[in-house]
Amino acid sequence: MARTDAIVLGAGIVGTSIALQLAKRGMSVALVDRGGVGEETSYGNSGAIEGSTTYPPGFPASLTASMRVAFKQASDANYHIGFLPKVASWLLKFRAASRADRILETARLNRPLFARAIPEHEILMLESGSSRYMRKNGWIKLYRSEEGFAALQPELRLAREFGLSFEVLDPDGARALEPSLNPVFKRAVFWPGVISLSNPLAVTQAYAMRFSALGGVTLKGDARTLHRAGNGWRVDTDEGPLDSPEVIVALGPWAPDLLEPLGLKLPMGFKRGYHRHYKTNNSAPLSRPVIDVAAGYLITPMEQGIRLTTGAEFAARDAAPSPVQFDRLMPRLRELYSLGERADDKTWLGARPCFPDSRPVIGRAPGQKGLWLAIGHAHWGLTLGPATGRLIAEMMAGEPPFCDPQPYAAERFLS
Repeated sequence: MARTDAIVLGAGIVGTSIALQLAKRGMSVALVDRGGVGEETSYGNSGAIEGSTTYPPGFPASLTASMRVAFKQASDANYHIGFLPKVASWLLKFRAASRADRILETARLNRPLFARAIPEHEILMLESGSSRYMRKNGWIKLYRSEEGFAALQPELRLAREFGLSFEVLDPDGARALEPSLNPVFKRAVFWPGVISLSNPLAVTQAYAMRFSALGGVTLKGDARTLHRAGNGWRVDTDEGPLDSPEVIVALGPWAPDLLEPLGLKLPMGFKRGYHRHYKTNNSAPLSRPVIDVAAGYLITPMEQGIRLTTGAEFAARDAAPSPVQFDRLMPRLRELYSLGERADDKTWLGARPCFPDSRPVIGRAPGQKGLWLAIGHAHWGLTLGPATGRLIAEMMAGEPPFCDPQPYAAERFLS
């Protein structure tokens, strides 16, 4: 029977970062996943480390925007009609959390995590030898109407309060940074503090290799086999049973499969998202991520080509793919940018695990001694992985945490 100081369930960017942060503190750690490191939800993302993020995504603010989504005309959102009754309660809570005062509260509560996002990544990238994947040239958000840009003003005021750098640009100013963009937009905002990665999967795998170099062990196993064993926990792996007094759940959208049988039901929802890769048109290079805010897509250069990511789809986590948003957004994308041919025939689909208040759950699992949670990072798993790992590791090691963990406690949903 193998034993270890801690077991981390889930080898995405969050779980891998936690395992590495614990190993750096001298703990014996096993990282357990049924698949390969970083190959599930963590694989499909914009590659952006959003240290400059202030406001979380909110419920459509206008009746027009809501109606476009309702009638399946929006490129930034889609839904499966049969899933709506199951997600209605979550959507109502999400809508309530999208009020101006609640959004501001969320932004302030999340800020300590985002403030550490880039520094913690830079430390781990340096230690793991993966800094070559990092670009420090920001990202650009485009606004096709003056009304869309005007709606951004509260967020810009908060960014000034937080001391975040940004530059408001006209189309010529944006095209000075990215000459391949066509001037079909009215305004742009350049956020120079954003870091982006040319291969997010390679970075996650580099963190896992650094974890192994520090004595950590990565094993194949099914997290759903977790159960009590004496005063601790046991999980079955391909190498046999593994015991530990401490277990950290970093399973992303699969966390409910483990937690609900333990009696811990949290209001996790899923925003599914897709991406495809395209060849770069030689006459239209791209050097950083670009977001077409109104259309709800992002394009960014990756080692695999230009990655195009979609907005949110509300559907059952394991429902069949329905990548209709590509058809809706492609005409608007081709107005803006000359995209090359498909680089492959794959359409990636993943489910972003989201709580309605747009805050993750980080900390002890209520009523379960030795069980810790690091789940619900929504759109920011890549961004917040290392900062989450540091916070969990500090709490487990009895060190002073770099920020107050109370806003991220699971108890906020159980009162």
